[in-house]
Amino acid sequence: MSFLYFILPALGGYTLTSLYLLKNPHVLHKKKRTAFFARHISHRGGCGERIESTMEAFTNAAEQGTQMLELDCHLTQDGHVVVSHDENLLRQTGRDVTISSLDLQDLPLYKEKLEVTFNIGHYSSGTDRQFALLEDVFRKFPTMPISIEIKEDNDQLIQTVSALVKRYSREGVTVWASLSSSIMKKCLKTNDSMPCSFSMKRGVLLLLLFYTGLLPFVPLNESLLQFYLPSVMNTTFIPEQRILRNKLVVHILEKVTMRKSLFKHLAARGIQVHLFVCNRDEDIKAALELGATGVMSDYPSLLTSHLFKNNNLK
Repeated sequence: MSFLYFILPALGGYTLTSLYLLKNPHVLHKKKRTAFFARHISHRGGCGERIESTMEAFTNAAEQGTQMLELDCHLTQDGHVVVSHDENLLRQTGRDVTISSLDLQDLPLYKEKLEVTFNIGHYSSGTDRQFALLEDVFRKFPTMPISIEIKEDNDQLIQTVSALVKRYSREGVTVWASLSSSIMKKCLKTNDSMPCSFSMKRGVLLLLLFYTGLLPFVPLNESLLQFYLPSVMNTTFIPEQRILRNKLVVHILEKVTMRKSLFKHLAARGIQVHLFVCNRDEDIKAALELGATGVMSDYPSLLTSHLFKNNNLK
């Protein structure tokens, strides 16, 4: 039992050191300095108020004071980068075709009314039903921070997005985002001057480092953590995965991931924490109380109103 005389003090010292560095990360890490800070983020361009990912949606979000646009991209058959959440257009247009199988000029129009994915039973509409080009978004909003999620393992898409970012001198305000770690590696290999968010695999590693006490000692390359606010599941948003429809699973997910001390540590290291998709006042409030540095919503005017009323715009 004599080994306990060595092990217990060592564990105690490690725990105390880890807790101290968790609260004081500047001791080991230089604070990241991204070119932007976004409290107000518009999901799919604010798709609750206008048809998702259209120029009209992006313009409305900007007029409502958004500080960042979130969007997804795909590549047409003739090589144009189109802003669209889905590759298959059945949900958005009613036509069972893929973007990659069509030339730009052959893309169908959005439906006249489109259900808001994260606000079940509610629909958006607008006068603009055309798919937007990423280049047009860059032209119209030259300084607006934009998070671009890459869902496809498509080298040409990644290279074309990177080329557009460079052409419009947007490296500092355009974020690589992908759930896939392999896709993210390709994005960063193509252009590592752009900030990036955590992939799913890296997010799980982040939690493991946090719970083992190792996080304060480990350098992190990411500049943003973008994650679900679990309380939106099965309220405004019904997940496709059956396991996430289980209340117990969602409760455990919330307890494991929504750690204020984790978010405060990341923020102190200059890593922004964006929780989504918050489409009710109570969800926005919950996200901010948890320590999120930014909130993503489908309703930019609702988010602006909430932040203004609670003096949380900055």
